[in-house]
Amino acid sequence: MVTVDGQRTGGADENFPPEKIDIFLPMKLSCHTVSSISSTKQIPDYVEKQDALRAKGVQEVIILAVHDGAVMMNWAKSQRTALTMLTFLGDPHSTLTRALDLELTHPGPVDVLGPGRCKRFAMHVVNGEIKAVNVSESENDPAGGNDPSASLADGIMATMK
Repeated sequence: MVTVDGQRTGGADENFPPEKIDIFLPMKLSCHTVSSISSTKQIPDYVEKQDALRAKGVQEVIILAVHDGAVMMNWAKSQRTALTMLTFLGDPHSTLTRALDLELTHPGPVDVLGPGRCKRFAMHVVNGEIKAVNVSESENDPAGGNDPSASLADGIMATMK
């Protein structure tokens, strides 16, 4: 794993201490740029709903993408997330993406984005245990770009008790 400052990090236990409640929100990257859905809908939605997320006990929202730390750092800067609860984390070799079985394999998006990309999802994790995973995808929208609602803040908050 690579943080936004380009530092290599250890395993999942080191990156995600058990006392945290995390939401992972991977984004699609295309041709070294982030998708417009991620930048115009998903990230602003999580920034806007920080108070509601905190009220549910969320301490951090981790934006995960199959890209390197430099791209993630620039993306975070472009989204102006410096003083938010969002942390951008690169998965340049799709290690976590594959471990979570969330690799985008549909031939349509793979032909455009290339292999090894991550599905558009939100994951609720408490004390290292995955409580819920929402994937934005359908037969007619395998990349979830037309209807990302399952991976928006309200979609994952609906799974939290």
